[in-house]
Amino acid sequence: MGLATRIQDIWGKVKWGMEVVVADWGLILVVFLVAFASFGLGRLSATEAAKPVVSVSHAPMEEEATGMAVGGLVVASRNGSVYHFPWCGGASQINSANKVWFASEEAAKDAGYAPSKSCKGLGQ
Repeated sequence: MGLATRIQDIWGKVKWGMEVVVADWGLILVVFLVAFASFGLGRLSATEAAKPVVSVSHAPMEEEATGMAVGGLVVASRNGSVYHFPWCGGASQINSANKVWFASEEAAKDAGYAPSKSCKGLGQ
């Protein structure tokens, strides 16, 4: 036997072994790879769809900036009869020209104002 014959015999055995392995395990390997790729692509598309697009240009903005009040602890309206904390909803409805500021709740009560029922924590 020559070298060429031995190489052909070895190549024939390798080729036959590969055909047997591919015939037995090839279909299983292909099914597994397709399933794995499909699952991965499905997860990738689901995470992309779940993330909303965020843009600074679409950020909600307040019409008027509201900061801490510098006038006092409680505020009342010149035309009203109740006083509020500055962060309560009723205080934001008072026109700036009509706001009367008091340093304490006692000062507001002494001026004839009552605590607002809609502003929690007043009058306690």
